[in-house]
Amino acid sequence: MPAAPRISPARLFTPEEWAPFQARSHWRGPLLVLHAWAVIALAVAAGVMWPVLIPICIMIIGARQLGLAILMHEAAHGALAKNLKLNDVLGHWLCAVPVGASLSAYRPYHLSHHKFARQPEDPDLVLSEPFPVTGASLRRKIIRDLTGQTFFKQRVLLLVGAFRNQRDAHMAEGAVVTGKSVAPFLIVNAGMLAALTLAGVWWAYFVLWLLPMAAWFPLVTRLRNIAEHACVEGSGDDAFRAARTTRANWIERALIAPYWVNYHAEHHLFMHVPCWRLPRLHRLLHTRPEAARMETAPGYLSVLRTAASA
Repeated sequence: MPAAPRISPARLFTPEEWAPFQARSHWRGPLLVLHAWAVIALAVAAGVMWPVLIPICIMIIGARQLGLAILMHEAAHGALAKNLKLNDVLGHWLCAVPVGASLSAYRPYHLSHHKFARQPEDPDLVLSEPFPVTGASLRRKIIRDLTGQTFFKQRVLLLVGAFRNQRDAHMAEGAVVTGKSVAPFLIVNAGMLAALTLAGVWWAYFVLWLLPMAAWFPLVTRLRNIAEHACVEGSGDDAFRAARTTRANWIERALIAPYWVNYHAEHHLFMHVPCWRLPRLHRLLHTRPEAARMETAPGYLSVLRTAASA
């Protein structure tokens, strides 16, 4: 099984240039987790106080649920906190469990994705290999996401299949709620429902937490997966072609791509660099001629046009 091509930082940077990207922080990752939950809480409060804002609140909360998954991804790389025990506690209980994931299950799967990125053994290949598709096909996928069909398939049907030891060959492992994560997910979500019920707004759990998870979260997760690897050629031979970086404006960062997840080419080049350092890494890389080989897109709409160009 051939591993994906790699490149050493020493080929591109001096030790002094590279030193800041190796550092871990005691406080940046925990603050990002706090930020994600603060945004969710404020959006829930805004939706309760001003129901007319509920549609935009659903998008904001769904994007921050993706943000929690992204911060779980940081924890999988040991980058969320300098203390590895704190890294795993935050990554599992405050990031993974609330959205139905398991850090311990996700980590080996995701590291396998990095090892075999865009190779036949890549467990995420099923997410990008079908593209490009037709515009009609992409619209159907988006409709399935927004109407909860994707959520039902991943969180109900595949859960039943997991208990029966059945595996959907057309679904990446990272999209599946594993048996290990079900009980903690139900306990944490029951606690959230109880807290909102005590506050007199029980309905907010369903409208401002579960509905975003069932509709917007699957959509932005799909957009993220498409933008990261779909329609990127040459990855088997060139480390600079393993993924795509998408330039995101402030609206896209708020509603689609939180916590610098759009810098995915940089992440695949040097996967242990913390997410908050990726913009700086992006700027430094683009002072090197090798960066011209990287796949970049001007925005998520441009990526969708490419993905729907069949």
